[in-house]
Amino acid sequence: MSDLLRRKECQQALEKGLSALGLPCSPLQLQQLLDYLALLYKWNQRMNLTAIREPLKMVSHHLLDSLTILEYLHGTRILDVGTGAGLPGIPLSIFRPEQQFTLLDSSQKKQIFVSQVVKLLSLKNVNCVHSLVEQYQVEEKFSTILCRAFAPAPAMVQLCAHLLATNGCILVMMGKIPQEQLLLPTPYHVARIVSLRLPGEDDQRHVAIITKG
Repeated sequence: MSDLLRRKECQQALEKGLSALGLPCSPLQLQQLLDYLALLYKWNQRMNLTAIREPLKMVSHHLLDSLTILEYLHGTRILDVGTGAGLPGIPLSIFRPEQQFTLLDSSQKKQIFVSQVVKLLSLKNVNCVHSLVEQYQVEEKFSTILCRAFAPAPAMVQLCAHLLATNGCILVMMGKIPQEQLLLPTPYHVARIVSLRLPGEDDQRHVAIITKG
């Protein structure tokens, strides 16, 4: 009974948050998000996938936080670098089935979890890769690269540059933005910094949109 009540409470919080973000959600998308949340909560008990352990916090700080950058995705090929437990890639892929997502991480245990999520949720537009980003090579480069602040922005750009398409962009999700984060290697520059609004939270959140040339 407690699990059912928790899921209902999480669903209400999720629906309220999606409404506040102005994101229409189909019954299938809502079901997939809740199923992903349930898997994340269950696996986190034994694998330490995320420091956040309370389901309602996972709704806001993982699901909704990931979806705040939805409108800034560019092109059809998206790479989520350092995806960890599938964030922000999994929630974004649920809302953008027409785009192809590659979820990259160097942690094998996290890639095992993400691969299971992709299989159980039948996410046909998601590919999971276990690799260091600097060793990962592709024939067709990515139109958008997502980085959830696994390293300072200049270092992330250097690590990801060989994977970015000519007219692509790198989206760096972060809290406050220190000035040194804007000192990028040539020819990359910050085209725009957007302040993100997470429903019910007052913490500063931003996404830096980085382009080449």
